[in-house]
Amino acid sequence: MQEPVTNTELLVPDRFERLKDVGTGSLRSLVFPIEEMLEVIDDRYGEMMMTGRGAMLLLRGDSGTGKSTFLNTVGLFRSGVESLRVGSEQDVSDFLFALESTDELRIIVLEGREALGLVSKQKLEATMHAINSFVRTEAGAKSLVVWPTNSDDISEILKSLGNQIGAESLFGLDDPIVEFTGPPKSEFVQIASNTIAALNEGATLAALGVADSRARELADDPGTKTIGKYLMLIGNELRRNSAYVKKLQKKESIRLWVLVLSGNDSEGDVAALTRGGYSQADIDRLMTATEANVIQQLKSYPDELGILGTVLDAKILHMDVYTALAIARTHASPELKNLLRAQNRSITKDPKTAGRVTTSELGLMLSGQPLGQRRRGPKTGDNTKEAFDGLATIASKNDGLLNEAIGEALIASKLVDSFEKEHKLDGPVKFISDLRLRSGIEDIRLEVMWRRKTSRAEIANYVLTKLWNYARAIGLIDAS
Repeated sequence: MQEPVTNTELLVPDRFERLKDVGTGSLRSLVFPIEEMLEVIDDRYGEMMMTGRGAMLLLRGDSGTGKSTFLNTVGLFRSGVESLRVGSEQDVSDFLFALESTDELRIIVLEGREALGLVSKQKLEATMHAINSFVRTEAGAKSLVVWPTNSDDISEILKSLGNQIGAESLFGLDDPIVEFTGPPKSEFVQIASNTIAALNEGATLAALGVADSRARELADDPGTKTIGKYLMLIGNELRRNSAYVKKLQKKESIRLWVLVLSGNDSEGDVAALTRGGYSQADIDRLMTATEANVIQQLKSYPDELGILGTVLDAKILHMDVYTALAIARTHASPELKNLLRAQNRSITKDPKTAGRVTTSELGLMLSGQPLGQRRRGPKTGDNTKEAFDGLATIASKNDGLLNEAIGEALIASKLVDSFEKEHKLDGPVKFISDLRLRSGIEDIRLEVMWRRKTSRAEIANYVLTKLWNYARAIGLIDAS
């Protein structure tokens, strides 16, 4: 049996090395164009086309300003541009002379050589000679070799060496040292928001416990001079938030999942209130989907609620009526069977129950698999609707019997080791969970929402109310 998927660590990279594999679509959403620097690239390229040879550029910027990110993403904002990275462990000469000719601009970034001490004087000279030779070849004619630096010392040494070796034929007519300050502070919050969303399945800063006012306060601090440092500060805020909630969970590492069962098609409503392949509850969407009274209470604790939804692995899952009926018929207790007989319902076991359970959204989550693209199930017939109405009637008076059948089905399908129904959650406020599922060392609190018919607003209200109760029960929100 596979362990349930656990909370993944938040990804908040402050360097391009952690961004390069996210894909062009995601990268485009979190990298902002720096027009002033793009114009520098345009000018250098125009000069290269006029002279018929490549060129070199020294990009001077403090650590964390985003030099590598800019150089490696020029192609997102200029058509036909390719960026190549030469790692610190690679020999520059071998790399350059292995390249073939190109019809478009090629930016070659020499990484890991930003400061004195990282490269010996002999290596500096040898590398500069190799670059000067390469840009004069046919293969290097449309290549702009860029050496990022983070100090004036190495910048001036490279400039002096370049002038001795190739002068204007290497650097062009403009100053070879270009100052890079990175994106303006006014864009820091948006860059961080986009980065968090792109790399963490659509999560928002607010949903992770960092209010907009706090995000802007960090950006405006005089000590926050680079986007790299700002992303580190945001990451620290998120880690502190996570540690705060986990510290409150003294007896149990709580994970809250909500299972929605209704007679009408509610798959789309559940999907609209979640994000990512693991159906995580989206606090922002939940808060805008309903105007219930609980919203006014929650608005007093926006940061705490966002932290709770994320750290507690809050999920919203849908179960179709066919699976619900199969579970009730196959795993009914004697008492539930009597209630079904009283409604003249079938209690014949369904041989497809195990398959339905394991491929349900709940089954996939418990086995650690993402949902993938949600697909609308078959249209529910009148007899099936009537049969599910019978379950909803039972649930309105004694949902524990039906929830118990769900627990038995999960054990039979080897998705959990054990379960307890109506389990008490101890804390400042006593609260009863519908089911407590145990798989290995993992515990999941499952709240089951049985409805004849439901709506997006009703689901949102139900989930937010549960989050409110859990927040009070574990002491995250003042219980008074």
